[in-house]
Amino acid sequence: MEQRGKWGTNLGFLLAAIGSAVGLGNIWRFPYVAYENGGGAFLIPYFVALLTAGIPILMLEFALGHHKEASAPKAFRHIDAKWEWLGWWAVLFVMFGIELYYIVIIGWCANYMRFSLTMAWGDDPNSFFNEFLATGDPGDIWGVTGLQWSIVIAVALVWLINWGITYGGIQKGIERAVKVMMPILLLVTVAIVVWALFLEGAGKGVKHYVTPDFNKITDLKVWIAAYGQIFFSLSLGFGIMIAYSSYLSRDANIFKNSLIVGFANSSYEVFAGFGVFSILGYMATRQGKEIGDVVAESLGLAFVVYPEAISMLPYGRLFGVLFFFLLAVAGVSSSISIIEAFTAAVQDKFGFGRRKVVTAICLVGFAGSFLFTTNVGLFWLDIVDHFLNHYGLIVVGIVEALVVGWLYKTHRLKAHIVANLGLSGTRHKVFNYVVLQLWMYCIRFITPVALGIAIVHSLIGELATPYAGYPISGVIVLGVGWLLVTHVFAFGLSGLPWRGHPLD
Repeated sequence: MEQRGKWGTNLGFLLAAIGSAVGLGNIWRFPYVAYENGGGAFLIPYFVALLTAGIPILMLEFALGHHKEASAPKAFRHIDAKWEWLGWWAVLFVMFGIELYYIVIIGWCANYMRFSLTMAWGDDPNSFFNEFLATGDPGDIWGVTGLQWSIVIAVALVWLINWGITYGGIQKGIERAVKVMMPILLLVTVAIVVWALFLEGAGKGVKHYVTPDFNKITDLKVWIAAYGQIFFSLSLGFGIMIAYSSYLSRDANIFKNSLIVGFANSSYEVFAGFGVFSILGYMATRQGKEIGDVVAESLGLAFVVYPEAISMLPYGRLFGVLFFFLLAVAGVSSSISIIEAFTAAVQDKFGFGRRKVVTAICLVGFAGSFLFTTNVGLFWLDIVDHFLNHYGLIVVGIVEALVVGWLYKTHRLKAHIVANLGLSGTRHKVFNYVVLQLWMYCIRFITPVALGIAIVHSLIGELATPYAGYPISGVIVLGVGWLLVTHVFAFGLSGLPWRGHPLD
């Protein structure tokens, strides 16, 4: 049986955890969410959500994985065997759901690096994007006509890179890779943001990004958006942070690591937003439009608005290559963590060798990604993404907080966190009775209630009309069905006997 891997340094762990958190959504999703929900005023509920849900759940997952030296399924089994399914469900729908289409989007980015060299999208980036995907009618999501081979080839390359990194293990694979990728990610981000800030009209864009609209602070939707953004962007509920922390040395400072990862992720996406809105300000100025007329949500911002901006920019080709390279690196740093979370679970349970597990996972994953490379791939991606993120991850987060907060009792993890702080006397008492008491309160009450409100709010909207106007058959089969099938497999895996690392 292979020995569990270990991080060579705490820095390697931090870079990997931050790399998992910093992904595609930080660059294109956060600025739009902030803009739609009060601009600068959104930062108030955003940081409240970070302090009351993001860092508390992050600390819970770090402490749970580190204390038990276990992947998500094994960690929850340690609490009670009947909760092992929760760990399996998280790593299953993330690995064989989110990862499948996430790598396809990275494949799009790889293609757009190539397109940037010639500005292949011409005068109509929106039509070009639809032609690139061979997008059909959203009302006919079952009318599959074939694979888009330029996307398939790029996806194969991305899977190969993911396989190569995770195949090498913790120190020689993931840690070595993130020590290269994360500095590159930071340098390219800084270069793009600084470049963008000096463009004509950049101030106009930044003003729209940060100008507070305090009238929206009282809107429940804004607070739901803040908690949702924090939860998704920190990779919470994925099983990733539990697995990553299980490879830490026994004297690791969980509290300090949680603060570093949480604030690094949030600082990055706030900083990246300045670059995004500087570009939008430049576009609006050049075209004589308002910011609201050029901003777009999510994929439209990355693959339609930015290509249009690249066509206007001085040295636009270089900017385009850098931007889509940035997205690809951010995507890979996140995608390898998803593979590792599932690999750790399989190794813990069945004792299989890493190389066999990683190879099998990547082959199955590559085949599964084909589902999102057809003419209806964009629609399938949209539906699956909506349901796995809005329901799967939030349900895992709620149950995780309730199980650890009430069944396992957070005082056990609290004792584990305190043991490695190196504090004594008054400082120890203040930390133990003030900081960690607040943490326990957040885990038991604030986090479940906040996420519960978010999921109820989403369900009310779901019942009123099918998501995004898609046929109800697609919503049921691809959205609800994906969650149910992975749930069934989770119970099946939890019922199999343990042959891997001992449970004691």
